[in-house]
Amino acid sequence: MLSETTYKTIARTSALYDLVVTSPFMTPWTLVLMLDVIHGVHTTLGLPGAAPTFGAIHLLFGGLLGSVVVVWSLARLHLNLAILGRYDALARFLFAAWQIFAVANGATPVVLIFTVFEIGFGVAQLLPYRTASRNELVVSAPPAVAH
Repeated sequence: MLSETTYKTIARTSALYDLVVTSPFMTPWTLVLMLDVIHGVHTTLGLPGAAPTFGAIHLLFGGLLGSVVVVWSLARLHLNLAILGRYDALARFLFAAWQIFAVANGATPVVLIFTVFEIGFGVAQLLPYRTASRNELVVSAPPAVAH
């Protein structure tokens, strides 16, 4: 059983990971550099699948993804709310599903490096924890509160 403090540390660590890893996807210039690195790893290791050159529309969606994830990371770091870890776990499993789908359909297996972290942080953020204030067990997201 995790303490709320330990759980929040896991959630903050996942946010820091996202910030560091996803920042290069945020601008067209850094995205192209990051894709070159991925392509270089793919080629050097002689992996199956493809690491294609991106066109303008691919760069648009890659940049949007990077921007949204960076803002989400900053929000989690700033607010430091345990509930955000639960939502992040859901997002991580969705990302992992898309990554596995892409590799299964011919994308470079280099993507699976990211998938390992997505699944790892997703599982860690689904672990139950005890709240510090009321010493109650939290195993899922708390019910919505009317404002």
